Amino acid sequence: MKRSQILLITLSLIFVFSLAACERSKSVCTPQATPRATLDLTDLLMTPAPDTASTLVKVEIKGKLMEVDKVVDYPICNDDWSGVVYVTCDAQVAEAALDADENPLFFQGCNLNIEPNTVVYVAAHNDAAYYKGCSCHTGEDPPY
Repeated sequence: MKRSQILLITLSLIFVFSLAACERSKSVCTPQATPRATLDLTDLLMTPAPDTASTLVKVEIKGKLMEVDKVVDYPICNDDWSGVVYVTCDAQVAEAALDADENPLFFQGCNLNIEPNTVVYVAAHNDAAYYKGCSCHTGEDPPY
């Protein structure tokens, strides 16, 4: 009887530990060894849109090599996005207030234009794909 209980407990522990080992992290980004300075939204509002090339770039997203139209690895505020956009772990957003639903409004006042039908992959959100813009971070309703 005791042997069957010990065997059952051992098998249960192995099962629990195997589930924990397979659990995906919520971000593909590793924690920063050196903390970066906090960005101020008022400073970013005055920053012009970056001048980026319009050539397709290959990026690994969810283990697959994909072509994207734009790689965002810089502070985000004023910019134009269309096609397929990949927001890397190096991209930064401003420190900002929260709305009534606890959403951070770090794009509020920015001129971030995301064309309809644009797909935005975000590394900090485990490479999740977004199709409806960033309205939850601006406080505005999406235009589509």
